[in-house]
Amino acid sequence: MTDAPLIAILDDEPEIRRLLSGALEQAGFRTQAFARATEFEAALRRITPDACLIDLGLPDRDGLALVHRLATESGAAIIIISGRAQVQDRVTGLELGADDYIIKPFEPAEVVARIRARLRRPAAGTAARPQTVSFAGWVADFNRYLLTGPDGAETPLSHAEAEVLRMFTDNPRRLITRAQMLEAVGGAAGESFDRAMDVRISRLRTKLGEDPKNPRLIKTIYGAGYIFLPEIT
Repeated sequence: MTDAPLIAILDDEPEIRRLLSGALEQAGFRTQAFARATEFEAALRRITPDACLIDLGLPDRDGLALVHRLATESGAAIIIISGRAQVQDRVTGLELGADDYIIKPFEPAEVVARIRARLRRPAAGTAARPQTVSFAGWVADFNRYLLTGPDGAETPLSHAEAEVLRMFTDNPRRLITRAQMLEAVGGAAGESFDRAMDVRISRLRTKLGEDPKNPRLIKTIYGAGYIFLPEIT
């Protein structure tokens, strides 16, 4: 169990913490649960979770601000679990960097399945994917969630941005449709997924120094999807 993925749970409801911890541990994950954001943030100095389940209704911190900070500073997958069911709440959470959004009440099995999708690893016996990829003078380090530019400047990647870039570098010079993005990146289909994906690609383009009027790396095929243009070395 020591090499099992670690899932951090942040929710101020004791029953929710017990429910999630029990379901995840039964599924083979390790868990650490927290009732307050201050406890959770202190723990991040000594633990490195693979995924974080974050409730937005926290007593001591704005949950969305915490999600945004984790997205920019952590390589963990971020899944919001919230009673806020409005479309705009889901869109905002995804735009701020969350990888997924689950509405309360939920089925524990669904949470387990969503986490497995986020942490999907190559099956045993398959060729390992390279964790460092080079293209057009850029180097993407997917272990460190780091993008190094042609000038040597380093820019951190959020988990969501790294997921999108990995999808592109795995499929260079091929059209990637919305349906293929949904399958590769996961989440729920619909307006919130489309908008969140557009935001992630826009942020990725900005970090790659793309000219939005004349992109050289990520080309939009309107009504179809995207093509990642550079060769991978």
